[in-house]
Amino acid sequence: MESRWRRAKMSLGLNLCVYVPRTLEGDDAASPSTASSTAALVSPVASSSSAATSTDTTPTAAASNGKANGAAAAAAALMPTTPTPTSAGLRLSKSGSKSFKKTCAICLTTMKPGQGHALFTAECSHTFHFHCISANVKHGSSSCPVCRIKWKELPFRGPLPAELPQGNARINPVHGYQNGGHMTIPRPLPLPRARSFGRLHHLATLLPDADPGTFNDDEPLDLSCEEANGTQQGCLRTVEIKAYPEFTQVPENTSERNFTVLVHLKAPPAQHLLQSSSDLGDGNGVSTTRAPVDLITVLDVSGSMAGTKLALLKRAMGFVIQNLGSSDRLSVIAFSSSARRLFPLRRMTESGRQQSLLAVNSLTANGGTNIAEGLRKGSKVIEERQSKNPVCSIILLSDGQDTYTVSPTAGVHKGATEYCALLPSTTTNGSQQVPVHVFGFGADHDSVSLHSISQTSGGTFSFIETEATIQDAFAQCIGGLLSVVAQGLHVKVESLHPDVHFGSIRSGSYSSRVSDDSRNGSVDVGDLYAEEERDFLVSVNVPPGCGETALLKVGCVYKDPLMKETVNMSGVQVKISRPAFVSAQSVSVEVDRQKNRLHAAEVMAEARLSAERGDLANAVSLLEDCRRMITGSASGQSGDRLCQALDAELKEMQDRMASRQRYEASGRAYVLSGLSSHSWQRATARGDSTDSASLVQAYQTSSMVDMLLRSQTMSRPSTPRPAPQIRHAKSFPARPQPR
Repeated sequence: MESRWRRAKMSLGLNLCVYVPRTLEGDDAASPSTASSTAALVSPVASSSSAATSTDTTPTAAASNGKANGAAAAAAALMPTTPTPTSAGLRLSKSGSKSFKKTCAICLTTMKPGQGHALFTAECSHTFHFHCISANVKHGSSSCPVCRIKWKELPFRGPLPAELPQGNARINPVHGYQNGGHMTIPRPLPLPRARSFGRLHHLATLLPDADPGTFNDDEPLDLSCEEANGTQQGCLRTVEIKAYPEFTQVPENTSERNFTVLVHLKAPPAQHLLQSSSDLGDGNGVSTTRAPVDLITVLDVSGSMAGTKLALLKRAMGFVIQNLGSSDRLSVIAFSSSARRLFPLRRMTESGRQQSLLAVNSLTANGGTNIAEGLRKGSKVIEERQSKNPVCSIILLSDGQDTYTVSPTAGVHKGATEYCALLPSTTTNGSQQVPVHVFGFGADHDSVSLHSISQTSGGTFSFIETEATIQDAFAQCIGGLLSVVAQGLHVKVESLHPDVHFGSIRSGSYSSRVSDDSRNGSVDVGDLYAEEERDFLVSVNVPPGCGETALLKVGCVYKDPLMKETVNMSGVQVKISRPAFVSAQSVSVEVDRQKNRLHAAEVMAEARLSAERGDLANAVSLLEDCRRMITGSASGQSGDRLCQALDAELKEMQDRMASRQRYEASGRAYVLSGLSSHSWQRATARGDSTDSASLVQAYQTSSMVDMLLRSQTMSRPSTPRPAPQIRHAKSFPARPQPR
């Protein structure tokens, strides 16, 4: 008897430790087959119990025994049991496992093909919704949520390959509010779906493969455009050359040392330039009014760019893509801790735009800042391309400091030569120089290194102070790049008198030289945008003479990028009269204006060095002295527009040097951007310089203003702004004004 009870208790104890799984779809009520199988499983226990109690035959015992048997049967029916291989419980377990495989372990919803969600199957054979597992990986998890196996291949929402079907790709608009309002961040575009063998498959993009070893996969050029350009002979546009002596008269018996002659160049206009760009918006036309461009954008997508910054960068890139023509080609490099090429040089046809917009909209922000690696990738794209458009440039944007190439130092920044390590050597190979136009974004970027990159490569440095102006800054830049009318411009200066010798040529950042005999000089200007102007001051000595003295002759040679022909401009001679007596000496306002510009640039550089040493008071004093000198000069007294712009800019620099904190936040970048603008005589973005109401827009051209108007109209369609007026800083009257 005792052994039977022991066996019964052991059997009950074993059964209590076993769990019969239920199906996920099943309800709480047990099916008849389940109940019968459960009863069959507990029948040995019930038989043992009845046999053990059969000796008690009294009515009371029988009644209590019947109640006990009923309770035991009811308890046994609810008790979990151990299923046998042939039991229905095992079939329930199989059904539950099969249902579990159809359920995403993260969101706990079913996974079925054709429901509009991409699926990801890991190397451990577990399957999840792609958007669920990619979000899980994005937050730092690299193991399976089910079996915890460490994955070698991670799901990643990356750029789409070029062969994907085209859809209505776009950059979602970002509407900004200036008065502290919220900013709507665009959501990533849904990935397109492709049909294969009549079945819908969802695209799940993993981490992109490493960039190819050679970037020679650029899309071929538009040959129809080149053929059309070749038929337009006789349409060469010439650069205008003028020269102005500092004084038109010098007494005959007087010699002058450091006599200044202004050499002035003006590029021809680009007729119907921007109309052709808009006509090419559908990607079906052929641009025949300007030279096509190869543009490489190197974009910072480090962790500090997350949120509104990245959203506005995507919008600005969308504007650039939409305003490139079908013959232009674009490649995008994204860098953070490392750099990757989103896509090779691609023509901006309709399909090219769609694919480029999708790739740009897939960007995410994370990691550190490796500017040098981004520049190396961009330079590699240029160097290894199979075909070349006439115009080529790099646009670099960053909001941080390079943490991989140059170690930052406290206090005064290192010299510019040390920051040149950030610049690939392939962008500075003489006549084939590719300019890098750099944009420093926000208050934390390293303006010294970025300015050094632009100066070494022949590009400009722009300071984007507020997030809302990033698109306008890009618009001004590409407005110039899409209007190049002269390339490799080389200015030649030759003495016309045996006793006239050149002392120096003040050319800003442009390379200039004077021959050993001091009778010849030259300036390497490079590319000119439509309607751009360049001014250089040549210092000569004037010997005694009578009647008239011929001082020098100016000429230039350049290449027309559209016609691909070399143009030689005949020389313009500079002569002065030599009367016996000069009653009232007159000064050229044009020469005085350029002297003020060069002097202001020198003072800006000196004030910056003083500020870097910590002497802000001396820096402000230097700027104040320069302002007084400009306003008291002949050109300043005449109300010259450039002098007014210089005075306003110097005043703004004084305000940004009021304290060390403000200088570190924006003053340094503002000064460096101004130095870049004046040394290259080209428009840059700094502060409010892209606003039509700003005084600091002396070098803007019609193409830049038109592109700015497009950007501002697109950004603020509800409040249209009047067209910006071009305020020419340089106007040349027929006769010089008296002092």
